[in-house]
Amino acid sequence: MHASTFETTSSQGTSAAPHRLRWRVVDIVVAAVLGVALGLVFWGWNTVGYAWFVSMDAVTPGLGGLAVGIWLIGGVIGGLVIRKPGAALLVEVIAAVVSMLIGNVWGVSTLLSGLVQGLGAELVFALFLYARFTLPVAMLSGVGAAVGAWVFELFYGSSPNILKTAEFNTIYLVALVVSGAVLAGLLGWLAVRALAATGALNRFAAGRERRREV
Repeated sequence: MHASTFETTSSQGTSAAPHRLRWRVVDIVVAAVLGVALGLVFWGWNTVGYAWFVSMDAVTPGLGGLAVGIWLIGGVIGGLVIRKPGAALLVEVIAAVVSMLIGNVWGVSTLLSGLVQGLGAELVFALFLYARFTLPVAMLSGVGAAVGAWVFELFYGSSPNILKTAEFNTIYLVALVVSGAVLAGLLGWLAVRALAATGALNRFAAGRERRREV
């Protein structure tokens, strides 16, 4: 009897994880909505953030990376809300596409940036097996997106950063990591909590967790 009970419990435990990670229709819809909304945020930040980037770079080359974090927030929010494999990547890419289609100076490189940044955030959530969504994990996912951005810019473009000095690339990496942790990770985590407090995420674990806290 004990063996039978153990086998039943074990089989339920193993089937629970795949079910938890399976995409629902509502997940797809919300990913699209989040991606479009964040794409509009990216588009607005294209002006404000780029001005900040240029001004910081004028102070110390590479310091402009402090302004990049908002462009990394899509993967963090997507992963925190949907909590399924591919969510961080999908939301970041949709946001990048929306920003590109509305119009910016970077064109198709916006999509490529979204891919690597989303992948960087996605890898962090995967590292925790899509089971931990705390503030430290959110900040680490922002850092992952930042590292993805740094690697991409190191090799991409007519004047890739690999052609620049080691000092520049070091400063830029540190600035990106700080911005990713704070503007993408911390701010993304706070944004999800605020959204959950409105009841908009009641069909998601993030919403249920917020209700239990209250």
